[in-house]
Amino acid sequence: MKLRGIIRGVRRGVQGEMAQKPNPQGGSRGKIDEKKMEGMEAQSSSTFAYVLKPSQLFNEDILFCIDVDAESMVEMKVTGSKGRPITRMDSIKQAILLFVHAKLAINSDHRFAFASLGKTASWREFSSEVDSAIAALRGLSVDGSCGNADLTQLFRVAAHEAKKSRAQNRIFRVILIYCRSSAPPQHQWPANQKLFTLDVVYLHDKPGPENCPQKVYDALVDALEHVSEYEGYIHESGQGLTRVLFRYMCVLLSHPQQRCQQDDVAIPKPLTKKLPAADSTPAEESVPVSSK
Repeated sequence: MKLRGIIRGVRRGVQGEMAQKPNPQGGSRGKIDEKKMEGMEAQSSSTFAYVLKPSQLFNEDILFCIDVDAESMVEMKVTGSKGRPITRMDSIKQAILLFVHAKLAINSDHRFAFASLGKTASWREFSSEVDSAIAALRGLSVDGSCGNADLTQLFRVAAHEAKKSRAQNRIFRVILIYCRSSAPPQHQWPANQKLFTLDVVYLHDKPGPENCPQKVYDALVDALEHVSEYEGYIHESGQGLTRVLFRYMCVLLSHPQQRCQQDDVAIPKPLTKKLPAADSTPAEESVPVSSK
């Protein structure tokens, strides 16, 4: 059962958001040499000249919300050292640390906080320290079978913290990692309050009599579209492969203010699209190659 691609035609890009956002009063990222641009205009006075307006990027406050339902302990298809099974939770922790290290290498002013989604949501304060992230992840524990998930409290916390971030010329993002295959998340949130960006990574079991991953995915798409200030991304996998999760986390390194719509993202490009036209296999003999 294919889940990928349903977002096309369903998701609505955040039209004109970046154009409406005022530039922050501080920071040095994203500056354009105005004199150089003026020179370019003079050289091409006889033709149309496109001028990229100077802009500055907000530093990010990123809240990771990790599902601690019993399904987060499902084993992946790879094993660790000495054949020890690796669970979804193990892989999630590794992927988050990869993300934190990479994000801080890009800009050391980004900050991170961590929350767990069990029967209720709880969280830790923001920090730019890797050691703080490690301590927070070590403190995560599975909360047993939690049933249905209500995202309302998570959104309330995110909205409250997003207002604090804005006052500091920062933007707020939530990265939700969800693992329940038969419990679509619910929320009660006004459609006119878009104070933060929501990204989602959904790890699930394959469809079955007791599972409805497509229904869960649709609910996650709805939540993302409902609350996201900038373009939010959603990724899913039912393969149980750690490398797929790591790839998704690398895509989420992209800054919300610099994103294209998800339908235009092709990372990595499918191998079938990399073949030279002259060497392509005839259509009747072609074999589809999975990008995963």
